[in-house]
This record gives sequence, structure tokens and C-alpha cells, in this order.
Amino acid sequence: MQAPRRRARWRWVVVAVIVVAAVLAVAVAATRDDDSKAASTTTRSSGSTPSTQTTNPTPTTTPSRTTALVPIDPAIAVWPYVASTTRYADPVAAARGFAVHFVGFKHPMLGAFRPVDAHSGEVDVRTRTGGPVTTVSVRQIGPDDLWWVLGAATANIQLHAPAAHSIVSSPVRLQGKSSAFEANVQTEIRQDGAVVPLGSGYVMGGGTELGPFDGLLAFSQPHALSGAIMLFTVSMENGDVSEATVERVRFATVQGQ
Repeated sequence: MQAPRRRARWRWVVVAVIVVAAVLAVAVAATRDDDSKAASTTTRSSGSTPSTQTTNPTPTTTPSRTTALVPIDPAIAVWPYVASTTRYADPVAAARGFAVHFVGFKHPMLGAFRPVDAHSGEVDVRTRTGGPVTTVSVRQIGPDDLWWVLGAATANIQLHAPAAHSIVSSPVRLQGKSSAFEANVQTEIRQDGAVVPLGSGYVMGGGTELGPFDGLLAFSQPHALSGAIMLFTVSMENGDVSEATVERVRFATVQGQ
């Protein structure tokens, strides 16, 4: 009787051992699965940006609306001269002063101010009804928002080179397209503060249609750092200026430097 009982007892022991081993195996597998999930979650988290860093950084550039309000150096303007006391609170008045005192229009006819943006615009000038249009570019500059003239252009005289605000030396090469009576376009280069030109000449473009011009304009050494190139036509009836293109330039060399 004892031998069968012992064998039965051993069978139960073996079964218990097998059950315990199975439970341990399941526990180990579950632990490994949890560790794998935790490791996988940790890896994904390390590659993402923490919630405390999701706010966009402060832009390093100023928004365009604010940029437009940044003060601009009046030295970029052709008229009025920075060293003078002449100032304009009205854009059309600035265009008129430029047309009369800089370009030399005798009896300019001015159109209404045409805004380009919040701080700049254009004013059309004619010397007679139905005559060629000279478009004057004006802009508010400085904390007082006064109006300054940046330049002027007419469709019949297109100056391609030098570009506005270029640094020039004598002789300066003028290139572009024009249409004028007998193809003749007058040229001048002036320094700030003076109506008398540093140099003058002419270029030959097209007659009844736009044609290319390419010529040299020699000029004496200026005292001022900046000035303007003016190309214009004159009336065959009275010799008055009919239209003009004016561009701001800087001088490579100045007397006294």
C-alpha cells in the first residue's frame, strides 16, 4: 500500500512543479512584454518635442507691417534737399515743388495723389493738356511723416542703367530706351543743393517709337555725396521742359576726401 501512495504523492509533486514553472514563464513573458512596450514608448517620446517646447519661437524678423514704419534716411530722396529748410506736409505740394524748382517745368499741371502703400504714392505732372506724363514718386520719411520726392519717370525716357542709388563716377554710362523729337534727349547730372549741373549732354534714342540709347555723360567732381541724373526733352515751341526721368545716385569721389 505504501508504494502506490508514494508514487501518487510524487505525481502530485511533479504536477505542482510543472504548474509553478508555467506560472513563472507566463509572468516572465508578461514582464518582458511590458518592458518592451515601455522601451518602445520611451523611444517615441524621446523623438518628439516636449509639450513645454511646442510654442513657436519669437520671430527674428520684423513683420512687414512694422517694417514699413521703420524710419528711412531722407538722404535717399532727390527733393527737397536735406540741408535746406524746405519741407512738405502734402504729397502734391512736394511733387509741385520738385517739378518747378528741380526739373524746371514752367507751368506744371498736377494730378491727384495716387497712393501705392500706406506711406508712398505717385503724382502725375503734365506741362499741357494731353502732353506727356511725368510721374513723380513721393514718400513719407522720418518721424514727422513729411513728404519727399524719390525720383520721377516718363514712359518716353526709360533709364535702365545706372540703376537708382548706384555709385557713379565720371563719365557715367547711360543706357535705356527713349522716344523724342529728332530722337534727342537732354541729360544732366546734379549734386545735392545745386540746380546748376555738374555735367550735361544728350543721348540719341528713337524718334516716333522707343529706341535704345547708349551714351557717356562726363561731369566735374562734386562737393556733395549724392545727387541725381536727369534725362528730359524740351518743347520745340518754347524750349520749356516737356517731360523728365530723374534717378537718385551717389558719387564715387567727392572733393575734399
